[in-house]
Amino acid sequence: MSESPQFPISPAPFKGDSREVDAGACFDWLAQGWAMFLAHPGIWLGASILLLVILMAISIVPLFGQIAAHLLVPLFGAGMLHISRTIADGGEPQIGDLFAGFRRQAGQLVMVGVFFAIGVFGIALIAFLLISGGLLGGAISGRIGGFGIAFGGFMLAGLLVMLLSVPVIMATWFAPALVYFHDMPALAAMKASFAAGAKNWLVMVIFGTFLVVAAFFAMLPLGLGLLLWLPIFSAAVYASYRDIFAGA
Repeated sequence: MSESPQFPISPAPFKGDSREVDAGACFDWLAQGWAMFLAHPGIWLGASILLLVILMAISIVPLFGQIAAHLLVPLFGAGMLHISRTIADGGEPQIGDLFAGFRRQAGQLVMVGVFFAIGVFGIALIAFLLISGGLLGGAISGRIGGFGIAFGGFMLAGLLVMLLSVPVIMATWFAPALVYFHDMPALAAMKASFAAGAKNWLVMVIFGTFLVVAAFFAMLPLGLGLLLWLPIFSAAVYASYRDIFAGA
């Protein structure tokens, strides 16, 4: 005789199933991000200033600061997502919610940062070796031929950086949300994030391109535009997660 079920019955754990959305969905995500910013601009600005100050303070330390910053990005990302969810659910967010990732699933979020840092520094190492090899080969070959070899090394390094960065970004885009909201292990969350990105590659390319261009202009006035870019970007990422992972 089977045992009687215990109530309330817990829902089955989320497996990271995603769906395909239209290419124009990214504009709806941005509209939602703007709306969430307007709902609590003071909280967003306070959290953004605090985040930028912390990351700049950490990054001052040579090498180790850069590594620490990459490890902490998913933790702070989870905090920005927590603020987004609170606003979307009609709650009252707090600036302290920026540290929500330190209080929940911190270990797995750090692991996402570890995999992200390995990918970033691995790509940087490959680019360094290619550029160094091109410069060395150019120096040995002489002026005319050497310039072509060195230039080819730069071009090859740039091409590989772009190609190898895509899977790293795809794997980490939704991973903090899946870890923080659904208790998924870091590696499983990154696999699900990569699968969702591959399934929606066109809308993600459009979305990513818009964000990169917007980030460029946000950096121009002494970086002050980041105080607007960060909240809208974070809330738009939350909107994209809710849209693509509709089963969540």
